[in-house]
Amino acid sequence: MNPKVSIIMGSTSDYSVMEKAAQFLNEQHIPFEINALSAHRTPEQVSEFARNAEQRGIKVIIAAAGMAAALPGAIAAETVLPVIGVPIKGSFDGLDSVFSMLQMPPAVPVATMAVNGALNAAILAMEIMALSDKEINEKMHAYKQSLQEKITKANQEFSKIEFEYKTN
Repeated sequence: MNPKVSIIMGSTSDYSVMEKAAQFLNEQHIPFEINALSAHRTPEQVSEFARNAEQRGIKVIIAAAGMAAALPGAIAAETVLPVIGVPIKGSFDGLDSVFSMLQMPPAVPVATMAVNGALNAAILAMEIMALSDKEINEKMHAYKQSLQEKITKANQEFSKIEFEYKTN
């Protein structure tokens, strides 16, 4: 089984956030890999990873980084694959990371999630792959349907709760 999504973290301490992306991809049976690479401490390895990801069969890269958050941009600079950035909350409540990812120069885009938004990154990765993969597309439709069913069920439960002035 070859990975379709690569989850890359600037530090192993980011795993507690990125685990949500891994869990979602695992639940959806999407093959993925997880690695730590640092734009500042291992720049050669980051470059090699980015240049070789496409030929290894990777379809989407999710790159998490805090503070200066250079990792997603460094990867995006050397690949044509979509890169989804996950700013990690650290200093300045993660805003430094958000701004680093949002302010990419023209022709080097990084799709930027909310601070610690690993789950949304995995969902977006799956949506991107669903454009060209029928099986993943069907899984994405089923997932979205399950979200609707969850809210419908919650509203049914809310309707059973009684208060003197509750009208529904």
